[in-house]
Amino acid sequence: MPVELIVPSVGESITEVEIGDWLKKQGESVDQDEPVVVIETDKVSVELPAPTTGTITKLLKQTGEKASVGDVIGYMDATPSRKKAPAPVPAAEHVPDPAPAPVASGRDEQIIPMTPIRKRIAERLVEAKNTAAHLTTFNQVDMSAVKELRSRSQETFQSKYGIKLGLTSFFVKASVEALKLVPQINAEIRGSDIVYRKYYDIGIAIGGGKGLVVPVLRNAENMSFAEIEKAIADFADRAQKNRLKVDELQGGTFTISNGGIYGSMLSTPIVNPPQSGVLGLHAIEDRPVALEGKVVIRPMMYLALTYDHRIVDGREAVMFLKHIKEDIEEPSRLFQSA
Repeated sequence: MPVELIVPSVGESITEVEIGDWLKKQGESVDQDEPVVVIETDKVSVELPAPTTGTITKLLKQTGEKASVGDVIGYMDATPSRKKAPAPVPAAEHVPDPAPAPVASGRDEQIIPMTPIRKRIAERLVEAKNTAAHLTTFNQVDMSAVKELRSRSQETFQSKYGIKLGLTSFFVKASVEALKLVPQINAEIRGSDIVYRKYYDIGIAIGGGKGLVVPVLRNAENMSFAEIEKAIADFADRAQKNRLKVDELQGGTFTISNGGIYGSMLSTPIVNPPQSGVLGLHAIEDRPVALEGKVVIRPMMYLALTYDHRIVDGREAVMFLKHIKEDIEEPSRLFQSA
C-alpha cells in the first residue's frame, strides 16, 4: 500500500511552504527516518523524514513549487528491508536541477530562485533600514583575561559538563548584565509605546545550511555557562542539518552576531526588528596598546553595537559597551553574577 509523504506543520502561523531540494529521487531506496526532502519557509528549513523504510515511487511536487501544510507531495512503497533500487525512470520525470542559463555574450550564468529564507532575510534587512534610525557605536576589549581563564579552566569544565568553554557564553552573560543596566536596548517600540522586557531572550546568529539563522536562548539570565554552551552547540548542529524549529527563531529581545569566526575585523551589524540592538563581535588579533605608560601587545577584539536611535541614545549605547568591556576584561564578575 502506498505511503504518503505529507507536508508537516512547521509553525502555528505557517500554512504554506516551498519545496526545497529532494534528497531522494523517484526510484531510490530510503530508510525510516532518513531525510527525503527539504521543506522551506520564510523562517526555517526543515527536513521531512521517511515515515518508513521503502522506495520513493512518485514525486508530486518539484523543487520551488508551493504546497500547503497537510498536502501530499509524494508517495513511497514500504518494504521490510532495503532492496536494490529499480531502473531509473526517464529523465523527464526526475526533479530538474538548476542549469546554467546561457547569455548572449557566450559566458555562462546560473539562475537559481531565492529560497523563502533568503527572501525573508532580504525583506527584514530592508525593513530594518527603512523603519528604524540605526546608529553604531564601537569599542575594543582586551581578551587576555578571558583567554587565560578559559585555558586554566578548560579541562575541568569539559570534564564536568562534557563541552568546551567557548567565548560566546562570556558575551551572553556580559550582555545580560549590560541590558539590565541599560534597559532601553532590551526594549522595543510597539505602536506609540515603549515596551521594556524584564526577561532576556538572546538571539545567537549562526550560519545555517540555507543562510544565517538566529535561534534564541530563552531567559538567558537564568542559564549557566555550561547551559549556554550546550544550547549554542545544539543550535549550530541542527542549523547545519536544517532541523531548527520555527519557535526557536522567534521572539528574541537582543542579538549577538560573531563575525569574528569568519575573520571579520570590523563591521556594522543590522538590528533585527522589533529589537532595538545587536552586538557585533569580531576577530581577536594581537595589537599594540598603551598600558600603564608602556606599549604592550594584547589580544584585542573590536565590539560594535548597532542600536535603534529612536529609543536608545548615544550615552546609553556607550554605557552598554563600556559595561561589556569591563565584564570581559574582568570575567570573574560574570561568574559572581551567575
